[in-house]
Amino acid sequence: MSFKKLHPLLKESLENAGFETSNAFQKKVLPVLKGGSNAYIIAPKGQGKTTALIIATIHKLKAAAFEDSPRAIIVVNDKQDALNLKEEFEKFTYPTDLRVYALYDEYDIEKQKTEVYYGQDIVIATPSRLSKLYFLNGIHLGEIQLFAIEDADFLARNNGYNHILRLSESLTKCQFVIIADELNSKIKNYQNSFMSNAQLVKQK
Repeated sequence: MSFKKLHPLLKESLENAGFETSNAFQKKVLPVLKGGSNAYIIAPKGQGKTTALIIATIHKLKAAAFEDSPRAIIVVNDKQDALNLKEEFEKFTYPTDLRVYALYDEYDIEKQKTEVYYGQDIVIATPSRLSKLYFLNGIHLGEIQLFAIEDADFLARNNGYNHILRLSESLTKCQFVIIADELNSKIKNYQNSFMSNAQLVKQK
């Protein structure tokens, strides 16, 4: 798909970053994400999966801050992944007033509660810290429009799987997206719960 159909501020940031059009895999992914479908996005590294997620998230949120509660949550493996993805998002959000926040375990949880309380649009979080903050009533999930798991291959190796399963039960009218290099058995099992009607977009 062409970037011409995206929000003008998002289009501007893409052009400034040197992106003129989507690549072949993104042309398959972006219409699915923009259409609001739950989706598994499966492809090897280097196919532009993360960029597609960033574009779809900013477009979904209309490239603008809104009230205080997060509207998009993206789950990642650890602190470094959270900080890296926040940096990637900020390459595309800088013309907008969208607020992006990294939520991870190695930080004072009371400070995190305060910083989230004062308003965030996109929260990039590790599973354990997101779960802990939620069950301490430190983050409101009632306005979430998009819940994504980035590089979800890590769920085959740790207990984040159950954290996400419990959190998904608290979300309604939300688009779920799982991005991974491979469709491992752990993330495939989510088809029995919140991913039951998900589309599969896979690099052949």
